[in-house]
Amino acid sequence: MNAMILCAGLGTRLRPLTNRWPKPAMPLLAGPLFRYSVATLKGAGITQIGINTHHLPEVMEATARRELESLVVSHEADEIQGTGGGIRGLKDFLRDDDFVVLNGDVLFSVDLRPVIEAHKASGAAATMVLLPMPEGETYNAVELDTSQSVRRIAGKGPGGDRLTNWHFTGVHVMTPAVFDFMAATGAEDINRDVYVRMMEKGLTIRGQVLQAGDVYWSDLGTPQRYAATHQQLLFNQVPLASFGDRGPFAGHPRGEGNFWKHPTAQVHADVKAAGPAFFGENCVVEEGVRIGAAVSVGRGAKIGKGARLNRVAVLDGAEVPAGAQLMDQLVGPGVSVGTEPART
Repeated sequence: MNAMILCAGLGTRLRPLTNRWPKPAMPLLAGPLFRYSVATLKGAGITQIGINTHHLPEVMEATARRELESLVVSHEADEIQGTGGGIRGLKDFLRDDDFVVLNGDVLFSVDLRPVIEAHKASGAAATMVLLPMPEGETYNAVELDTSQSVRRIAGKGPGGDRLTNWHFTGVHVMTPAVFDFMAATGAEDINRDVYVRMMEKGLTIRGQVLQAGDVYWSDLGTPQRYAATHQQLLFNQVPLASFGDRGPFAGHPRGEGNFWKHPTAQVHADVKAAGPAFFGENCVVEEGVRIGAAVSVGRGAKIGKGARLNRVAVLDGAEVPAGAQLMDQLVGPGVSVGTEPART
């Protein structure tokens, strides 16, 4: 079985950070977000993986090649093709068997093996992996009937009686039948366009509902959501087993204090860290620095003398000047974005 990770999105809500990194390439503790999607697929026995690119394609492809021994790439040069068009771009790679598709811009800690087994046993043309709708969120609903068949997506589809609303995780298992319902060219959405055509022709799109307590899912699409995920990881609130030895703390042993520290990290002896904190590969933390809660210092980043940080993610290659006092920030090279939720 092959798989595709969707990586072409623009990441507009995370600008200006995504002017440097496509969202799947955004650093998150020990590696790029993309690494954890690959780890989830490998945990299910899938090693043949393709991606699509559009925004910062050279950065995205280089990131992916560092994580994979072999890679198939479809580049969308002029116009982003949407999720349906993106999958169509890897048709030759995917069409010989059932395959998995993941959104590359979420952190999803899940064991995919039972999902794949259930899909194959069901005989459905495709399976959408679903969760209960997150409280307070406004994601488009996937509506299931009592047989767990999808009947509407974002208000589109044949509908029916006694439908229930669920949240789509961005993970599908598909049969090659999806290619028969795709337009030959042009941008389209796999959910709102392709699946709707399939449902209207009587094919079964199945929903597999997972319980929120058994998995962890997070959309890192805004600074606030990135910060929330970052903090939940540091406070050990995320199950990591599905990532195997490629998880967010891999290669960073837990120190004597409340922190993880790469062996190459240069942290001055008088630095005080309340923690939880994370010190990445080849980072430099100079004397007099004070680290509060939920702080990470990424690969090659530098914290100048006497700086004070609390609830801050300093991303790979960024620098915090001496004496700076930062709270509730994502700091990239030359840019900083606030993460404190807006008060109403």
